[in-house]
Amino acid sequence: MRPTAGSRLARLAALALALSALLVAGPPAPARAADPLVLKVGTSQDLEALNPFNTYQYIGIEVYYLNYDLLVGFGNDLKPIPGFAESWSQSADGKTWTFKIRPGMRWSDGTPATAEDAAWTFQMIIDAVKDGNSVGFGYIDPDVKNAAMVSATATDPETLVIELSRANDRVLSTTVPILPKHIWGDKTLDQINEFANDAPIVGSGPYQVVEWKTGQYARLARNPYYWGNRGAADEVIFQFFPDAADTMVQAFKAGELDYIRNPNALQFGQLTSEPDTATISSTSNGYTELGFNTYTKEIPGGGASTKALADPAFRDALGYAIDKQLLLDKVVQGYGTVGTTQVPVWERRFHTDPANPRTFDIELAKQKLDAAGYALDSSGNRLDKEGKAINLRLYFPNSSDDYPKIAAFITDWFGQLGIQVKSQSFDAGALTDILLPPEAGDKYKADYDMFIWGWGGYPDPNYLLEIFTTGAIGSMSDSQFSDPEYDALYTQQLEAATVEERKTYIDRMQQIFYDQAPYHILYYDNELHAYHTDTFANWQNQPTDGGTPFFVNGSLNYTLLTDAKATPTPTPTPAATEAPSASAGGSAAPTAAPTQAPSPSPAPGGSPGDSTGTFLLIGGAAVLIVLIAVGLIAWRQRTARPGGPGEEE
Repeated sequence: MRPTAGSRLARLAALALALSALLVAGPPAPARAADPLVLKVGTSQDLEALNPFNTYQYIGIEVYYLNYDLLVGFGNDLKPIPGFAESWSQSADGKTWTFKIRPGMRWSDGTPATAEDAAWTFQMIIDAVKDGNSVGFGYIDPDVKNAAMVSATATDPETLVIELSRANDRVLSTTVPILPKHIWGDKTLDQINEFANDAPIVGSGPYQVVEWKTGQYARLARNPYYWGNRGAADEVIFQFFPDAADTMVQAFKAGELDYIRNPNALQFGQLTSEPDTATISSTSNGYTELGFNTYTKEIPGGGASTKALADPAFRDALGYAIDKQLLLDKVVQGYGTVGTTQVPVWERRFHTDPANPRTFDIELAKQKLDAAGYALDSSGNRLDKEGKAINLRLYFPNSSDDYPKIAAFITDWFGQLGIQVKSQSFDAGALTDILLPPEAGDKYKADYDMFIWGWGGYPDPNYLLEIFTTGAIGSMSDSQFSDPEYDALYTQQLEAATVEERKTYIDRMQQIFYDQAPYHILYYDNELHAYHTDTFANWQNQPTDGGTPFFVNGSLNYTLLTDAKATPTPTPTPAATEAPSASAGGSAAPTAAPTQAPSPSPAPGGSPGDSTGTFLLIGGAAVLIVLIAVGLIAWRQRTARPGGPGEEE
């Protein structure tokens, strides 16, 4: 399911066809600005796909939020604001939602964007879920299931009607990207799941990916047809620093990046005294965990190395050999909170601590392992119930400097129990493939024992709860956990009539999770972000109190940025929708604004330490420029860059 890079010839041919179509049927090619204002964002994650259904990390979600509108957006108070729909209303029985799509809206290629696009997008997911299938990795499917959507219909170009099987308002908080039907609509589900969605992207969001180099950067240009507020940045460049957070921080200090997400704690502390720099340590709706392979079926050539991992008593005992407070202090320098359940403390309405929290006690861990039937041999090796020495594989992605530090502590602590641990890092895409079980496809074998990684949630805890349902095995689940009582409670909380009733079910789910221990939540780590204040201004956070500007829900804050060097003008924040019905007022799509000229592309891997303070240009790279003047069309062809099937993300 990895995206493939097409040949240069195919890309040029496609571009030529697109340009000829515009010349014949569309508006003339606009002039390009000579000096675009570029927003440069650094992240330690690598973009794994341009297909929004095949992305699962913060960076991938951030990119698709910019490419595509949500049906209803999120304000900085996390309340609904207009998105692809400008207003909406709910029927008296609560089961029918009617959305008004703003007239005259267009996709970034100039094609009209209508209710039919939204209806096709939702119905495609509804049908897949109904048939027991997943769209891509299945991370977006729960939005449709949890809202109990039955059908999505365009009754006219400006009206979308969504029918539900039970009354609820979760249709207002979906993260489903509205896709252009003329690009995606002729594909089967299998083809959608495999669709590379190569740049340039066609979307309705404020910026569109026009260039992507896996492991290095993605460049987004302003969408000339975007219906909403236009932020100061003409382009947005995401620079990727997998396994190189220090390089990212040095690039930020040198002024080569405007914004960075999650430097390690020591690096973050160094940035607090940097000039023209704002730093944010924000409580996050997420956590870092030690997860286990709890899969109980036999997998030829795969699966866990020992059946002990499927035993809750074994996993519980290991929890007493983890000093979470020490990890919090030493690994993230106290920027976070000791973890307990799968519902972070950020979820103030629903988080509940377990009734019997574990303490760090190596001797007690040994006693519990002995009592559970995992004895030591004469050489001090812990044995499973089949008499085999327990030697565990511990995997983690290369996207954080924290993970190898955690692995070193785990290796030491578990070694004191007589359990040998061998750790290894992978790029995120490769690790995802390793964690997937046969339910995701015949090639997957869940060939691992333990992993260190993290999850981030949405404003509602439902997403982080569903990860541990039986139905999530093969898509969202990475522990392959299954418990009938947990599954039943998940459905009950989903259908609960009140928050109070729902909380009773979620409280029990948290206790089951803690007792069964498919994960040990190590800590609820803070989001550590930093940005410069001398190039862009009007930075705003989501949520307003205690949030961050970027890597949140939606693209709003990109559109609110102003040029710090220009004479400031007030930029209104879109008002949040308070009632079941809202309207921002109908507005036709704006006339195509001049498309900005591309800035020099960052060099592969970047060169943040260069004394010139700029990214290195890709050797021999040029930009394809179309000049229309006095009947002359001149082409300057860029040099090809490597890429092809099987390229690692």
